[in-house]
Amino acid sequence: MKVKLIRNIPLITGLATTIVLAMTTSVSAADGKALYTAKGCVACHGVDAKTPIMPAYPKLAGQSKVYADQQMQDIKSGKRNNGQTAVMKGIMAAVSDEEITALADYLSSL
Repeated sequence: MKVKLIRNIPLITGLATTIVLAMTTSVSAADGKALYTAKGCVACHGVDAKTPIMPAYPKLAGQSKVYADQQMQDIKSGKRNNGQTAVMKGIMAAVSDEEITALADYLSSL
């Protein structure tokens, strides 16, 4: 019986390591502000997310979390393809689903 337990230690250790890595690499809502800058959102939508550089660009601050998340997902997938989405599609290709959620959390908090 002890031999089986010892043999399973690497499996258990590997599983624990995988779980810890998954937990530490996930993006939290607190990262939304940093992502907003890092992903270049500030360039068009403004540092405060409510002073876009062109009137055609939307103000993002205060948008509903669900709405912001859905719009970003739709742009990324190509489901939404109107307005300025041609430019946004290239940007959203480099944004993960977890990052979209964090950005939506951040924008809704403004």
